[in-house]
Amino acid sequence: MGQKVNPVAFRTGVTIGWKSRWYASKKQFGELLLEDKKVRDHIKNHPKRTQYRNAGIDRIEIERTTDEVRVIMFVARPGLIIGKKGQEVELLQEELQNLTGRRINLKIEEIGRPEIMAQLVAEDICQQLAKRSSFRRTMKRSMEQTMDAGAKGIKIQLAGRLGGAEMARREKQSLGSVPLSTLTAKIDYGFAEAMTAQGHIGVQVWVNQGTHGEETDGADAQEGQASKKPKRTYKR
Repeated sequence: MGQKVNPVAFRTGVTIGWKSRWYASKKQFGELLLEDKKVRDHIKNHPKRTQYRNAGIDRIEIERTTDEVRVIMFVARPGLIIGKKGQEVELLQEELQNLTGRRINLKIEEIGRPEIMAQLVAEDICQQLAKRSSFRRTMKRSMEQTMDAGAKGIKIQLAGRLGGAEMARREKQSLGSVPLSTLTAKIDYGFAEAMTAQGHIGVQVWVNQGTHGEETDGADAQEGQASKKPKRTYKR
């Protein structure tokens, strides 16, 4: 039997931090955990603002204090979230406050290179599959783009009725080195589902972004001297 471990869970608390950072008593824990999920679902699957899906939201981190909830969004295209003169951010902040009944402090951070973020790669593949493009060609192009952006390795696995076939199956392609069992390796993992006419296709992506502790680590790896521009951060 294969022993498959989620790369994020395997490294959480060892080489990468938690996505939710707060402490609660036993009575409150379940309620606050559910609240975190509601906040993330509301942002990622917003019913009215479809531009959020094109903004490239990689992850949403949540920190709590006694009087406020700090929501940090890591986004590839922050302009789509912010809107003109920050109007969209104010509306989203108000919606989240009504949803949770707590004061929300919203912060948006721009991702330097979305091409090596596994979740964004998986979502991009899903969009292509939903447009009926060939799954093999889509996988190959995504792998080449990620490797060109400076990743050390990438692995993609699709599962479902690929190409409209009657029987579901799995297809896997990889490029470069992806050492899943090495804790020092910075492995990013992403999962998304493509809604096709024949059914859902699951997309899993593993990206080797380098090694923890390197000078050019993670999203800034192999960018060179030319791209030493400061990251933009937006606060409300």
